[in-house]
Amino acid sequence: VQLVESGGGLVQPGGSLRLSCAASGYTFSHMGWFRQAPGKECEFIAQISRGGTAYGDSVKGRFTISRDNAKNTVYLQMNNLKPEDTAVYYCAAPRGVIAWGLIRSRGAYGYWGQGTQVTVSS
Repeated sequence: VQLVESGGGLVQPGGSLRLSCAASGYTFSHMGWFRQAPGKECEFIAQISRGGTAYGDSVKGRFTISRDNAKNTVYLQMNNLKPEDTAVYYCAAPRGVIAWGLIRSRGAYGYWGQGTQVTVSS
C-alpha cells in the first residue's frame, strides 16, 4: 500500500495549487489531507468518503477535496492561498472505515504519504 503526493510548490498569496495523492495497492473508504507547519501541530485539512466531505475551519470555502475512483487518486484544490497555509501537506488513509466523529483525528489514519511542501510567499 502506498500513497504518493504531488503538486506542491511555491505560490504567491492569493494564488492556487492543486495537490494530488495517488493510492496504490488498496482502495480506501476514506482519504484525507493533513498539514504540518514548523513548530505547529498536525492539522486536519479535508476528508472525502461515501459519507461526504469535511473540511478544517481554516480552509473551509477556499479548499476543495475531490476523488477520481477510476484512478484511485484524491485531489486538494487550494484557492486564495495565504502565507499561513505554508506547510508540508500529507495525504492519509485509514486501514478500514472511520466513524464520522473521528475523521478529523490523525490517529484514525494508518497510512501516510511522504508529504509535499507548499510555500505561500511573495
